[in-house]
Amino acid sequence: MKEMINKFIPVRRFFNFFSCDMAIDLGTANTVVFVPHKGIVLNEPSVVAVKAGTNRVLAAGRRAKEMLGKTPETIVASRPMRDGVIADFELTESMIRYFINEVHGNRRTLFKPRMVIGVPSGITQVERRAVEEAVRQAGAQDVFVVSEPMAAAIGAGLPVHEPMGSMIVDIGGGTTEVAVITLKGVVFCKSIRVGGDEMDQAIVNYVKRKYNLLIGERTAEQVKIAIGSVLVDNNASESMEVKGRDLITGIPKTVMLTSVEVNEALLETVSSIVDVVRVALENTPPELSSDLVDRGIMLAGGGSLLRGLEKLLARETGIPVKRAENPLLCVVNGAGKMLENLDFFREALMK
Repeated sequence: MKEMINKFIPVRRFFNFFSCDMAIDLGTANTVVFVPHKGIVLNEPSVVAVKAGTNRVLAAGRRAKEMLGKTPETIVASRPMRDGVIADFELTESMIRYFINEVHGNRRTLFKPRMVIGVPSGITQVERRAVEEAVRQAGAQDVFVVSEPMAAAIGAGLPVHEPMGSMIVDIGGGTTEVAVITLKGVVFCKSIRVGGDEMDQAIVNYVKRKYNLLIGERTAEQVKIAIGSVLVDNNASESMEVKGRDLITGIPKTVMLTSVEVNEALLETVSSIVDVVRVALENTPPELSSDLVDRGIMLAGGGSLLRGLEKLLARETGIPVKRAENPLLCVVNGAGKMLENLDFFREALMK
């Protein structure tokens, strides 16, 4: 038997050489690609720039993000993913195809790749079919869909296959998803379309309302990363210079924004995240609740990097909260593990 297996190993390697299976986290903010035996091979913003009136991609990822709000009429730079789902089908397909070609490089593959794609748990059937079709049009042969909280839990190292409760809170660019998982199945899951983008917009609205200053989403994101926090000490307030256009005079203007003000701007959005965690805890069966008291809550996703969020959730729920080691990569790492062990994780895929 061992001799037969050994004979087939070179054949497997031969076919692996001509194919390039992938796991993709097609996120609102970033697209991350995992290839078996190689790991993360691409991590780029989900932004694409095309020639106006066509779908000819001029740039994607970081280069395209730098163009946002700064393009002439001949170039259109946009984010084709919104709230975790496809907002522009053709641009999404073009972006995925561009990224797949980046991964392949100059090597042509003999066989179309299999792909595992992470999608929000609250996605509709229509939205899910749009994702599957976009990935197939971009060059995939078989498409397997997994909910992002399940993939994030696997990527964060939670024992999703064991008979014990695990709670994951995945805060992405467009959605926040809370799931209680046991035995490779979701016991309860709640998804809201609130995430990093909503936080950025909250900062834009706050600055507009308080200072009559219009700033861009990229500037708001930089503010959030630099001085954003959900727990602020008035005696240790940070500040940041913010530039934009004065809505009254129409000329450029600069204001100093403090971390206390950013905290005020983010208050409503963060409260929505706390509320959805509470709802999940209220709907968790008693036996699994006792597991959560012992094991705590795991945070994943880029939004979990907001300072003070762990302490706030722990204070509001009375349960230990910790952040995953690589929160931005949890979904794609989990999808990658599923791709490498499809038979074992088949039950965890979305039907």
